[in-house]
Amino acid sequence: MGLKELVHTIAVDLVDKPDQVVVSEIATDNNTVIELRVAQSDIGKVIGKEGRTAQSMRTILSAASVKLGRRVHLDILD
Repeated sequence: MGLKELVHTIAVDLVDKPDQVVVSEIATDNNTVIELRVAQSDIGKVIGKEGRTAQSMRTILSAASVKLGRRVHLDILD
């Protein structure tokens, strides 16, 4: 499973409108930016209380990216 698919799987399980989850990946030499878009009403569910859910997603991505030898950054867009 790629990093993009990992973020998509996590986000779909968190939100009320899973059909509106869009994940895009922008890769450069050693860095990857993963952009996550969800419905406006689901932003709070993805970010979580005090940003804990978003931070947990970033931690999981960081751990998964170590195996790939890349740096990954998660952007949650509204």
